[in-house]
Amino acid sequence: MRRALAALCGLSLTLAAAPALAQSNTADTPPTIPAAHADASVETTTIGDLIANAKTKAVLQQDMPELLTYDGLDQIKGMTMRDISKFPQANLDQARLTKIQKDFDAVPNP
Repeated sequence: MRRALAALCGLSLTLAAAPALAQSNTADTPPTIPAAHADASVETTTIGDLIANAKTKAVLQQDMPELLTYDGLDQIKGMTMRDISKFPQANLDQARLTKIQKDFDAVPNP
């Protein structure tokens, strides 16, 4: 009976200390901070990621405002600007892609 009680007390002490141990481990790990635009690219960054970032969204608002009001925007969020340039209705030629990329590159990193 004493052994069972001692084991139970030891278990409860271990469980009580677990949150403190978990906190000390997470305190050593710095939080993840997303980059401002993580080198936004018309080639590789999805439209969803571009729109989710205020700085790159501002570039799109300036260079291609019709994209932000497109009815099917939710359906193309997983695509890149290069991907949608293949569709004539996107009205997105190489010159326009180059201009958008140049403006992405001008967005300052923090």
